[in-house]
Amino acid sequence: MKKFYITAAIDYPNAEPHIGHAYQKVIADVIARWHRLRGEDVWFLLGTDEHGKKIQEAAEKSGKATRQFVDEMAKKFKEAWKSLNIEENRFIRTTDEDHQKLVQEAIKKCDQAGDIYKGNYEGLYCTGCEAYYTEKELIDGNKCPVHHRPVEKLQEESYFFRLSRYQDFLLSLYKEHPEFLLPNERRNEIINRVKEGLHDLSISRTSFSWGIPFPLDNKHIVYVWFDALFNYISGAGKNGEYWPADLHLLGKDNNWFHSVYWPSFLKSAGYKLPKTVFVHGFLTFNGQKISKSLGNVISPKFLAEKYGADQLRYFMCKNFILAEDGDFSEEVLVEKINNELANDLGNLLMRVAVLTEKNFGGKIPKQGKLEAVDEKLIENSNIAKDADNLMLNYECNKAIEKIWEFVRNCNKYLNETEPWKMKETERIGTVLYNLIESLRIIGILLSPFMPETAEKVLKQMGQKNGKLKDAEFSSKTKGAVAKAEILFPKIEKKESDLIQKFDFRIATVEKVENHPDAEKLYVLKIDLGGEKRTLCAGLRNYLKPEEILGKKIIMICNLKPAKLRGIESQGMLLAAEKNGKVRLLSSEKSDAGDRVYAMEPKPERQVTIDDFAKIKLDVKSRKVFYKGQALRTEKEEISVDIEDGAEVR
Repeated sequence: MKKFYITAAIDYPNAEPHIGHAYQKVIADVIARWHRLRGEDVWFLLGTDEHGKKIQEAAEKSGKATRQFVDEMAKKFKEAWKSLNIEENRFIRTTDEDHQKLVQEAIKKCDQAGDIYKGNYEGLYCTGCEAYYTEKELIDGNKCPVHHRPVEKLQEESYFFRLSRYQDFLLSLYKEHPEFLLPNERRNEIINRVKEGLHDLSISRTSFSWGIPFPLDNKHIVYVWFDALFNYISGAGKNGEYWPADLHLLGKDNNWFHSVYWPSFLKSAGYKLPKTVFVHGFLTFNGQKISKSLGNVISPKFLAEKYGADQLRYFMCKNFILAEDGDFSEEVLVEKINNELANDLGNLLMRVAVLTEKNFGGKIPKQGKLEAVDEKLIENSNIAKDADNLMLNYECNKAIEKIWEFVRNCNKYLNETEPWKMKETERIGTVLYNLIESLRIIGILLSPFMPETAEKVLKQMGQKNGKLKDAEFSSKTKGAVAKAEILFPKIEKKESDLIQKFDFRIATVEKVENHPDAEKLYVLKIDLGGEKRTLCAGLRNYLKPEEILGKKIIMICNLKPAKLRGIESQGMLLAAEKNGKVRLLSSEKSDAGDRVYAMEPKPERQVTIDDFAKIKLDVKSRKVFYKGQALRTEKEEISVDIEDGAEVR
């Protein structure tokens, strides 16, 4: 059997998995399943990247030992992928013993090749990226181009990899093997950067301890990116039997590491290179960037339980072009479920099952004489080869659209033939046979995209799953159709409550100053979890600066900015007032940037002060309520030190 080895990027488990992680894993699983459908021997690797400063700091912040922290987080990632019907062959962890051993062997091989030397390194480091940046690469003078947060200046003794030796090798690789880095836009970006020259790379650390011991010096640990990349070999089956990989699937923030560092490490250590590195786009969620600091990290497990795993898989595959960015919209998802899944496929399956039960007691009828309309349907069923070519070209959205086009053709055929009006049994049987056979083909071709659904379709039609070669129209299919069941329950659209449109967040007050031109206003400098903003607040007659400074306040982040006496206020804090006494709504346990809500938030891009005036928040027992539901974060209920009945404004 032909082997096919596919990997997705291993994830940093410093925070819980979100829909951005899930998109990549679903697409990788679909590609893996497609190659199994082709009859290939597939190895699919997922995992977690568990070393580095970022992990150590996250564990310390959680109050847990680092090993305990990564054990718990790795379990959450495994559960998330299982909830989306993702089936990997191995879930590798970079704390696994076989991985650590291979990394140390690779270091020694690079050293034997003359590519490692000891020196001192001083540079600008982003803990979020676990990477150094040059001043030229920074934005706004001192911020990481990926995380938009200030970098820190680090100086330490380090072992270096002679990356500068590999410039010509890399440029030749990109030119002679353009399939190595896809799509073309990403390859061109890398070529232009590599042409500017490469600097030797620091591959060891001494400033923290959570990592694989550096085999050439026990005072050092291995740099996390050298460590992480070799998971693709340590996880490639027994003794690396599936290496080299046919496909590395990863996000564009990982492009440089995989298309520059990785082939250079492999060349130095004497390993074969992977065939293709495919760089996909990023997702936003309901129009907003997916990030912990913004508080809109969406759990894939939660979404799978809410909408269905296969429904999510369908939406991800069909609604996004793999090479481009996209927006994951719950509203569009619901429309796709109701219109395309329930109406197109669900209704087709239901109608065919009901008509077969009514006319033939559920037994699949024989195919009789064909008419032109039948031959057209059979011709339209010949989609397996086209879908295969699209999948081999990583055009998953076009492949599933090809299948769906045939689903619509089946509905058109059913409506045109109208078997429920026919009186001739043989003709009814021919029409229903053609539809049952079409659904068998649809079930097989859908199985990589929607495995649960495909199994239900085939079981309903009394058929077993097959390989790609079996997705051809046959006149000899036999069996019995099961009793009709609803395949996709429709989702009732609920009107949003006004409060759901507001983006309430925790913010820390870092500075309080008097407004230079307004006697009643303070000017506050606040931290919104890495994002800095300015607020103007009419609190000077009620609170002293020391009563505000350092507090974790509640603010409206998506309020339309307004200039107050020459200073732009970028949001509004919430306070409660009664009998001339004013107190801030506040938080004790939550972090700056955490979302605050009473109902499931569906924030709009911008709201107004007039919108807020329509909302009535109640204070009871020093808690804040909206329609009987407490205003809260994931960690606590919001409090305010004031009597019942105070007005929140």
